[in-house]
Amino acid sequence: MSLPHAILTALLEKPSSGLELTRRFDKSIGYFWSATHQQIYRELGKLEADGLIRTLPAQAPARGQKKSYEVLPAGRAELARWTAAGQDPKPLRDTLLLRLRAAAVVGTAGLETDLRRHLDLHRRQLAEYREIEKRDFPPDRDAPEDRLRHLVLRAGIDLETFWTQWLTHALAEFPELSERH
Repeated sequence: MSLPHAILTALLEKPSSGLELTRRFDKSIGYFWSATHQQIYRELGKLEADGLIRTLPAQAPARGQKKSYEVLPAGRAELARWTAAGQDPKPLRDTLLLRLRAAAVVGTAGLETDLRRHLDLHRRQLAEYREIEKRDFPPDRDAPEDRLRHLVLRAGIDLETFWTQWLTHALAEFPELSERH
């Protein structure tokens, strides 16, 4: 289960409220591990009940004040244990690839348009990742924690590069494939 570990990571980087975590997920962690606002809040409750995080004391008592959380030593230990543990890669499950396989037996109607849509989405995501890289990882930023974060971003850039290249190749094949079906 990786959502609790994603939350522990985010809270170790910066103690935050549930709303702040949701915003941070939307801007960084969510690119490779997404979670809804409700999932984050539900998981915060579990992590707190398990003694891995705690609510920070409020600066001043106020109704409706948002709770901020920090990681306790047990949470840091759990994250370190999880980080060090081995894990097998997950098998690829991609609906688009399955649809292409199905097209081999039922025809390609509608697929070319969707391939173009996918290509556009991947190109936009790649451009966004490259902009983040340019903004957040200048050449002089080479502390170990920055280099690790940059490696994660590079994985996203490389995956989006793969998809844009593969979809471009697939679309180049499509005129001939469409004629046969």
